[in-house]
Amino acid sequence: MARYLITGGAGFLGINMARYLLERGHEVVSLDIAPFDYPERGKIIEIKGDIRDKAAVDKAMQGVNIVIHTAAALPLYKAEDIYTTDIDGSRNVIEAAHQHGAERFIHISSTAVYGIPDHHPLFETDKLDGVGPYGKAKIAAEEECFKYRDRLCVPVIRPKSFVGPERLGVFALLYDWAKDGKNFPVLGNGKNRYQLLDVEDLCDAIYLCATLDTDKVNDTFNIGAKEFTTFAEDYQAVLDYAGFGKRIIPLPAEPAIWTLRLLESMGISPLYKWVYETASKDSFVSIEKAERILGYKPKYSNKQAMIRNYQWYLDNLHVFENQTGVSHRVPWSQGVLKLAKMVF
Repeated sequence: MARYLITGGAGFLGINMARYLLERGHEVVSLDIAPFDYPERGKIIEIKGDIRDKAAVDKAMQGVNIVIHTAAALPLYKAEDIYTTDIDGSRNVIEAAHQHGAERFIHISSTAVYGIPDHHPLFETDKLDGVGPYGKAKIAAEEECFKYRDRLCVPVIRPKSFVGPERLGVFALLYDWAKDGKNFPVLGNGKNRYQLLDVEDLCDAIYLCATLDTDKVNDTFNIGAKEFTTFAEDYQAVLDYAGFGKRIIPLPAEPAIWTLRLLESMGISPLYKWVYETASKDSFVSIEKAERILGYKPKYSNKQAMIRNYQWYLDNLHVFENQTGVSHRVPWSQGVLKLAKMVF
């Protein structure tokens, strides 16, 4: 069995990937600035450190066969932390992987690299146009990875927003309103198609990139759900599951977006530009390449993934209901939306 290093191993994707690999008998090393505070802690090797620290990265890389690079500073972080973590940190990790003779470096990027596109579906060959520090840093991080493709197998995965056990972040807004029997507002008429992804399907795709022939996987792949309907229909499934008879409420997109821009500038909105600028628009990628080359077969539709995540939220609410932060592991602060919740 192989030894895997997961950067960001204590994060939402990190813990799901660690569990996935442990179930298959692999050794797992986690490198993260956050503690690995899960029941599986005794089954993995934990290195607490920052990917911007070359010494910590070097320590974590000992004896590693395959690197799964999930660590990143997310959009609500300060711009400086996003650039230094996502670009400089990624450079540190792939340099160390090459120096230590790792066989593969699987980089988890984002469909945020496509920015706010003018057509759908999006293909891996489409132009990249990052919005804000996060989108720009994700593009630059990919470029760091591509430099090593002639020396190392470097699959790059661009997942859609993914949900599942341990996922909170922006989705906790919907889940909180659903459990309290509230209607939920959406920007625009909600008829746009917005593809998501279950974290288990993402883990499947990553594992395919870790185990198939290097000639096949040394490439870039979009990963998302195969079955999805409209934004309103998919989110309505959660409200229906909650059982209060509540509805998705469309809001005029332009006035709402201008309001969110103002609230963000004042520091009292939980949403950042890429979220509210794309929420009322189509957003889906082609997964044909991953299906054809990797044999990728997603198991969950948007609705199934969100309901699975919502049930996990309910089951674990006692653990995190008084926490907020800027990562996917905790609910984002609702800010001024707490007041809006009272209206709906």
